[in-house]
Amino acid sequence: MPAQTLPIIDLESLDLDLLRAVTHEIGFFYLTGHGIEQQLTNDLVAAAREFFALPEADKLEIENGKSPHFRGYTRVGGERTQGYIDWREQLDIGPERAAVKPFDPDRPWDVLHGPNLWPAGVPRLRELALEWSSQAQTAGLRLISAWASSLGVSEEFFDAAFADPDPLLKIARYPGHDGSVTGQGVGSHKDVGALTLLYPEPGSTGFQVETGGAGGEIAWLDVAPLPGHLVVNIGELLEVATGGYLKATVHRVLPPPAGSDRVSLPFFLNPGYDHALPTVSLSPELAAEAAGVGPDEHGGALHAQYGLNALKSRLRAHPNVTERYHRDLLDLPALRG
Repeated sequence: MPAQTLPIIDLESLDLDLLRAVTHEIGFFYLTGHGIEQQLTNDLVAAAREFFALPEADKLEIENGKSPHFRGYTRVGGERTQGYIDWREQLDIGPERAAVKPFDPDRPWDVLHGPNLWPAGVPRLRELALEWSSQAQTAGLRLISAWASSLGVSEEFFDAAFADPDPLLKIARYPGHDGSVTGQGVGSHKDVGALTLLYPEPGSTGFQVETGGAGGEIAWLDVAPLPGHLVVNIGELLEVATGGYLKATVHRVLPPPAGSDRVSLPFFLNPGYDHALPTVSLSPELAAEAAGVGPDEHGGALHAQYGLNALKSRLRAHPNVTERYHRDLLDLPALRG
């Protein structure tokens, strides 16, 4: 019988057994007590709406096609999941870092390091986005330590991998439409990193998590926003690190109805590009329930090292940037799968 709603976990009074069980069985939960200031969230959503309301020419001043680091604005239809067009516009924001030069072909993920692109028309968005990312990262690192403890290893087990993380904040807007162009806001997928914290705009619809239906067929659980809560899921790196005991779950976003839209803030907490998460030595009881790790959503190899997964994902999702700057990277053996 599929779950009718997601479990709720309180980061301020964390139940480690519940955290472990939820992410073993479902892979998704609501998070309260996360410490992200609600006024900050409200201000960031308002600034995002101000940006998305700008004339198209103003938004295209910071289009991601001008960034070899996959930063900046992606117009509606400019990103793909599973090869199909996603119907959303977005800003991609990472850590503020200098570009790596000269480029080392043995470290192809270094092309992802670089500065963000910020809209001149909404100057406050920069400070709000970076502060929101900082607070989300703090919450996410607390969860990472808690997972380690829940799995029977030291709470510092993953610290080295996250000493200098490479997170990503997407500020996304889904315009409503009648479904005649595409049926997806974002297509079904698993997240490639370690952990995702999502703030869906109150009252929005369309976010769905894959569950098992009667007879083993696929069913989709509608996940409605809860006031003050985040929606949290693990990514493929934690699945790899636990031999499949923790579950990276397929999810998707349907487009809103025509005449409406949806803004959301997904924050992806990832280790440094250079790092692989260490493998957790599970107890015999937990190891017996580990499902193992299969291929990624495209049938390719999952890499323990985050940089390879991240780069492979970006090259597929943003063909405009790939063709302009990184066509040669598609020939690297590690990125062909």
